Amino acid sequence: MGGVRASDEDRRRVITVLQRHTEAGRLTLDEFSERAGTVYSAKTMDELRGAIADLPALAPSAPAPLPPESHDGRQLLLTFALAIGALIVIGVVYTLIK
Repeated sequence: MGGVRASDEDRRRVITVLQRHTEAGRLTLDEFSERAGTVYSAKTMDELRGAIADLPALAPSAPAPLPPESHDGRQLLLTFALAIGALIVIGVVYTLIK
């Protein structure tokens, strides 16, 4: 038997594909279990492909949401400027009242 040797990462990727097809209802738990056994005993990429050959291609997973945009310290600077402005106004008002 020829072919490119499969890595543990290759097996994990195929197991993930099988899990997604099971979640979608294309495989029963028994079918998943049987195919998972095939995947874990596979030595080549051809054997791995055989475990998912009859399943349709999956749509790519939705990308993770992007983290909120960084304001490069602008928001902190604005907050600091407002605090200084408030202190100045309070000082002027206090001086006028005295």
